[in-house]
Amino acid sequence: MQQLGRQLEEWRNSHPPRSRLPEEIWAAAAEVARQHGLFRTAHTLRLDYMKLKRRVQTAPGLRAAPPAAFVELVAPATVTGECTVEVESVRGKLRVVLPGMTAPDVMSLIRSWMAET
Repeated sequence: MQQLGRQLEEWRNSHPPRSRLPEEIWAAAAEVARQHGLFRTAHTLRLDYMKLKRRVQTAPGLRAAPPAAFVELVAPATVTGECTVEVESVRGKLRVVLPGMTAPDVMSLIRSWMAET
């Protein structure tokens, strides 16, 4: 990401403001976003988040993700404890804290959800 950041700064310093970025810079930024996350890449490199997101989603060889499904988590009133679920993908990171659920409960829920998809 640092190397691309330096390349981008050099390009910005040698071109007038609001100039269109070359395709090779966008392609490199999309690749970096797949590795380090979309928000982090757009923020660090000062790129338009939505433009970068479109390029990451429409990259060659990348199939579209299926639409998200709604999952309701209902914990029994007697369970105590807390579970944190963290998911990381090419689109970024998701962290959910589930008070009142234990790890086995969450794993059971995830296994049943995965079996349906």
